[in-house]
Amino acid sequence: MSESRTGAKTGTRHYHPETRLVHGGTLRSQFGETSEALFLTQGYVYDSAEQCAARFSNTDPGFIYSRFANPTVSMFEERMVELEGAEAARATATGMAAVTTAILAPLRAGDHVVAAKAMFGSCRFVVEDLLPRYGITSTLVDGTELDQWQKAMRPNTRTLFLESPTNPTLEVLDIAEIAKIAHAGGARLIVDNVFATPLWQSPLELGADVVVYSATKHIDGQGRCLGGVILSSNDFIQEHIHNFLRQTGPSMSPFNAWVLLKGLETLGVRVRQQTESAAKVADALAKHPKIAKVIYPGRADHPQAAIVKKQMRAGSSLVAFEVKGERAAAFRTLNGLKLTRISNNLGDAKSLVTHPTTTTHQRLTAEARAELGITEGMIRFSAGLEHADDLIEDLYTALEKA
Repeated sequence: MSESRTGAKTGTRHYHPETRLVHGGTLRSQFGETSEALFLTQGYVYDSAEQCAARFSNTDPGFIYSRFANPTVSMFEERMVELEGAEAARATATGMAAVTTAILAPLRAGDHVVAAKAMFGSCRFVVEDLLPRYGITSTLVDGTELDQWQKAMRPNTRTLFLESPTNPTLEVLDIAEIAKIAHAGGARLIVDNVFATPLWQSPLELGADVVVYSATKHIDGQGRCLGGVILSSNDFIQEHIHNFLRQTGPSMSPFNAWVLLKGLETLGVRVRQQTESAAKVADALAKHPKIAKVIYPGRADHPQAAIVKKQMRAGSSLVAFEVKGERAAAFRTLNGLKLTRISNNLGDAKSLVTHPTTTTHQRLTAEARAELGITEGMIRFSAGLEHADDLIEDLYTALEKA
């Protein structure tokens, strides 16, 4: 649509999340279709030259070009807005496009960023390697230590960034307290909420300013397509994000938006089942003699169990565990799995495992991984929709080869 577009419709916000996931943001054409329409179009035509001019001057609402906005993409954005409780959203081609845009778009040379050390390898690349090329400095902190966030703040700090739970060690950071630190210093807090999903954690309600998702994960949930989304206030989206996306072009395709809309319809039932299975898998692994450690946000022995209870409505669909015997034992376990598949993706209908040291976090130095607690024996498990008993049997059988 034109530049004047702000937030989404709020027609379903008073309903429960399950209802919003099915009906939020629906835009029907003159044909009255039941399923959301797929508008596979690059451009749009106008009734007159005057209307065209009005669209480009933002005095007539409507669509101009699908790099800027598209009806199907807008439905996805509006549904995410109603689910998350945000004012506005912009969809992107990938989750990393969402992260990079949310961090980079508002910043200028001379600005400073504080970020938690425990984050996805590509996110760390953006903070440590990409930002300095544009004169933006950064400080990495132990995200669980509030005093480190406070000490890292500078007069030119503009953004704080974190994941919670973190990838892959599933640390849970105190979003509300970190938001207070950010705001006291005149900065914004961006939260990557992928591992918690919108169902189990609401960063905006906790004080965060911006939430980002890789829609590739739970939102699609069936390994089909890529996507990302940035959610925040109208002011932040309009001032910093909309024009950046318009001019640089990391746009979500209408087809992917349609697939993600279909994924959102079943997000609630999928994530609930995956979370329930992940909890059972975590408890079963904790009893196995070949497991050195299990990390799961729903367990009482989680290092930040009190914060989990305070800010999350349930655990996660992810479990991290360490196999005794380091990398060789971890690889034997991975290779012994028959039902659970090796993949660096997560949030899928199929259960997936990966070895973070050699995949998602392989670009980090051994010292950096050790500091984060990413050991050679660590495996990240993403629960799918299989029966939990079958998953446990598969893992136990594979562990016999460890």
